[in-house]
Amino acid sequence: MPSSAVPQASPRWRVPVLAAMVLVIVVGPFALLRLAEQRTRAAEAMVAHTLAVETSLQVVSAAVRNIEAATLERALGANAPILEERLDYSHAVILPTLDRIEELTRDSPGQQVRIGTLRQSITQRLDQIRRSVGPGGAIDSHELQRLAEQFPVQAPIAEMVDAERTLLAARQDVAERSRRQADRLAFGSLAAQVLLLFGLAALAMRDADRRNRAEAASRRANVRAGAVLDTVREPIVLIDADLRVVMHNAAFAELFGLEGNARGRSIADIGAGAWDDEETLRRLRDVYARGREVWDYELRQRTADGIDRVMLVNARLMELPDSDERVSLLTASDISLQKASEEHIRELNRQLEGKIEQVSDVNRELEAFSYSVSHDLRAPLRHIAGFADKLRRHLGEGIDERGAHYLELIGGSARRMSELIDDLLVYSRLGRSALRLQAVEMQSLVEETRAMLDANLSAENPGQAVQWRIGTLPVLVADENMLRQVWTNLLGNAVKYSAGRDPAIVTVGHRRDAGGDHVFSVSDNGAGFDMAYAGKLFGVFQRLHPPSEFAGTGIGLASVKRVVTRHNGRVWAEAEPGKGATFHFSLPAALDAGKRSHSE
Repeated sequence: MPSSAVPQASPRWRVPVLAAMVLVIVVGPFALLRLAEQRTRAAEAMVAHTLAVETSLQVVSAAVRNIEAATLERALGANAPILEERLDYSHAVILPTLDRIEELTRDSPGQQVRIGTLRQSITQRLDQIRRSVGPGGAIDSHELQRLAEQFPVQAPIAEMVDAERTLLAARQDVAERSRRQADRLAFGSLAAQVLLLFGLAALAMRDADRRNRAEAASRRANVRAGAVLDTVREPIVLIDADLRVVMHNAAFAELFGLEGNARGRSIADIGAGAWDDEETLRRLRDVYARGREVWDYELRQRTADGIDRVMLVNARLMELPDSDERVSLLTASDISLQKASEEHIRELNRQLEGKIEQVSDVNRELEAFSYSVSHDLRAPLRHIAGFADKLRRHLGEGIDERGAHYLELIGGSARRMSELIDDLLVYSRLGRSALRLQAVEMQSLVEETRAMLDANLSAENPGQAVQWRIGTLPVLVADENMLRQVWTNLLGNAVKYSAGRDPAIVTVGHRRDAGGDHVFSVSDNGAGFDMAYAGKLFGVFQRLHPPSEFAGTGIGLASVKRVVTRHNGRVWAEAEPGKGATFHFSLPAALDAGKRSHSE
């Protein structure tokens, strides 16, 4: 189903970082420029302030000199009206100007001290000038000398002007530094703004390129999704809330005979009524209206090819990735062959159950027959063996060689028949008796069997020597008596078929296979056998050697297989004529004593 790939959203930190950069590069320089401008204006104001102080001092100096000059002129006999105007103007200017200077220099304690001194000197000097001019305009030269020496005016004024000019130089330096800082800040902010513009342009171009690549990838994804959707052989269709087709794949169109795009058609009208089923339509409506899902709903439909099929319908609500619209995704799988196969399997199972019951009945009858025959044959065998022995004693020394041979054959056959009956009874009991599970030490069981075989060998064939090589064996949970029968048969066969070897070597081993099962092995260096006949080994009465060569009934290995099979294991053999044989049997890992006790 085509899907629309959405371009990745910008990281959340990008907008705050851009805003911070704008603040730092635009607002920051603006604020600093305003501060530098304020400092420049303040410096310019202080320059104007210094110039105002200097001008006012010059006005005071000029007014004092004007008073002194006018006074001298009057003392020398001049009597012009302009002299009075000059005196009046100068007297009117001095005090206000001193007040203004004092106001202008309030921010400088040193200047305040100097203006006070200057004010006092000017006041005393003007008083002294008045006292120097006597009656009739005569001038006292001593008073003038005192005026020049004791009440200086130009020196304090010059000192104040120098102080103001020193302040002016400092303030001009501050103003110049502020201007330079403002210039550097202006150029720096301009460069930063240009870099920011280039960065924003690069970011915009990268975002546009990323968006173009995302759109191209989205288009390719849509094409791929459409190709995948049409390649899927399972019919798929999207339907809206009104059960109208939004999209479908080629398999749906092929199965229900659609020509072209069925978008907008009601699903009930598709496939000649294949979907026009009230229960089916109700379930599909519930998917959209109630958010339910349809799981493995079986629906019988007649498709476009005229075949009645069993379809497995699934539907669930989904949201389209490229819009806010929701649709129901509906899939229909053809399970007609599966249903037919299931029906066929059920029929075969019913037949198999009947066969199993028949086989079980036959097995039970065979076991009962074997048990009954074995018991019924014991009495005739005892009679045969007993009367043959009585006949030998009755004839005594009068029996000829042939008669003795016949009686020996009769007795041997009776004994062999008795052994066969005993083995058959053991074999039948191994199949009928219930398993008595308990912890079995395989090591002890093998050692006991070895001791018994060594004792029998010493009594029957003292000249045969057997070397036993027994590995470490585990403890399992099993039927001890049945496993004793297994080891007795396997070890007994190994000793029997190793007769004639000097020495006879019997090896018992154990290992774990890949699945964790226990694998036991019994090897000998005896007669061996041809592997072409290995399939006959574990059958009843199956022998690969004649009784004249090796005694036996041919039931021992069949008993081994029955015991191992009842423990859910298996048994097999490997051999080569004249080079010995190895018999293996496996028991499942579930029989571990540790695991069994832990689970119980």
